[in-house]
Amino acid sequence: IMQWMKAALLVLGVSMSLGSITSAAADVVTGPGPGPGPGPVAHADPAAKLGLPPGAADAMREIDAQRIGAHVRFLSDDLLEGRGTGTRGGDIAAKYIATQFALDGLKPAGDDGGYLQKVEFTGVHTLPATTAALHPQHGSALQLKLGEDYVTSNQRQSDSVDIDAPIVFVGYGIVAPEYGWNDFKGVDVKGKVVLVIVNQPPSKDPKFFNAGALTYYGRWTYKFEEAARKGAIGALIIHRTDLASYGWGVVRSSWSNEQVYATHDKDPKLESAAWIQLDVARKLFAASGLKLDDMLASAGTREFKARELPVRFTAHIESHVRKFQSYNVLGLLPGTDAGAATQAVIYSAHYDHLGIDPTLKGDKIYNGAVDNGTGVGILLELARVFGASARPPHPVLFASVTAEEKGLLGSNYLGKHLPIPAARIALDLNFDAILPIGIPESVTVTGADRTSFYPTVQRTAAAFGFDIQPDSEPGAGYYYRSDHFSFARAGVPAFSI
Repeated sequence: IMQWMKAALLVLGVSMSLGSITSAAADVVTGPGPGPGPGPVAHADPAAKLGLPPGAADAMREIDAQRIGAHVRFLSDDLLEGRGTGTRGGDIAAKYIATQFALDGLKPAGDDGGYLQKVEFTGVHTLPATTAALHPQHGSALQLKLGEDYVTSNQRQSDSVDIDAPIVFVGYGIVAPEYGWNDFKGVDVKGKVVLVIVNQPPSKDPKFFNAGALTYYGRWTYKFEEAARKGAIGALIIHRTDLASYGWGVVRSSWSNEQVYATHDKDPKLESAAWIQLDVARKLFAASGLKLDDMLASAGTREFKARELPVRFTAHIESHVRKFQSYNVLGLLPGTDAGAATQAVIYSAHYDHLGIDPTLKGDKIYNGAVDNGTGVGILLELARVFGASARPPHPVLFASVTAEEKGLLGSNYLGKHLPIPAARIALDLNFDAILPIGIPESVTVTGADRTSFYPTVQRTAAAFGFDIQPDSEPGAGYYYRSDHFSFARAGVPAFSI
């Protein structure tokens, strides 16, 4: 219970440190009302440390851990069937959140005067009838087994597509002018299939691909995006566990399910967005008279030159395609200052989870209590307290978004369709998967150090007794895996707690 209390206090404290709330922190934080749990936990006065206005203690004491827990229990109940994107359970969650926003007195900030912002999606599920093969100029074809050797999705969202195209090895598949790097230099990949390595060139230099801390250039999403922009019809990402930070089993399970695409997204797409096993890549290079290890090493140097291989990729991809919609839920607390909105703040948390897996034995529901019932519970409790007692001079937007598990699609749409222009938004605080286990002594604030707001985050965490946990795997790219990244791409300083 104290975990809920401290987490909520931290997020409210960070907001108040913007100088936006006319109330302050308590001298002593006590347990949140009746029920089992630890006794009072004393802290030095955080209000004094942060220089907050003196009235915040009352607002802080309104944070109720029991209410947060109640929201989590409802959202993770079997009734909601795992809150899959575009499912009955997901829609129930969206309407529940909208109802809470209405009860909290927030103004609707969605479509047509309501709380819901509709997002159109297309789901593409690759069917078992899909086939693929590698055809070297000399020798027999190598037939690939779906799931074991490769996975693929037709991003162009047709029921069926046939591919027969040459393969071009383009190293890491990156064009990064700021690093003087262009893997596509001197090669035309239009109508072809590119072969790329997951991750980015190795580096120990902070000025060159961030000394190995993953940049967006290293994300698999970027690989597909850049290949499509260059006119390729397909891309094969070479999987390597140490570079990807996850094994082939993660790739196989993720890509064996329905892939979801935002219908509004008109960027170029691939007929085959695929991953291949490392051993498949080894055989592909061998059929070209090359060694995989040599080619991977070469790709990490400035001397690398893309090259077309004497191998063709053929595929027949069959897909089940469906159109559906889901919703972001938006509630706005207007600022007290007259005139145009400035220095607005967004609180965000995704409500979707993984839904139902009919292939599981026994319980087939992924209930999603932690990811992200917890974040939504905190969001709803902050909305209640803000609506009841906190009246900042600037607007506060509460956003519970859909399709995070499908690739941050809901927040990406919101970032492009914000009810307040991005230039007028000072910060997004995103809450994602807060474990209700024990009494924490540290907090992860993914992306906060990339903002000028970070010194305030440090002071606030210290005032409430939290150490800030550094990123333990900078090469894994966790910064790109939660909804704050969508807001950052839209020009809003953002981080996740």
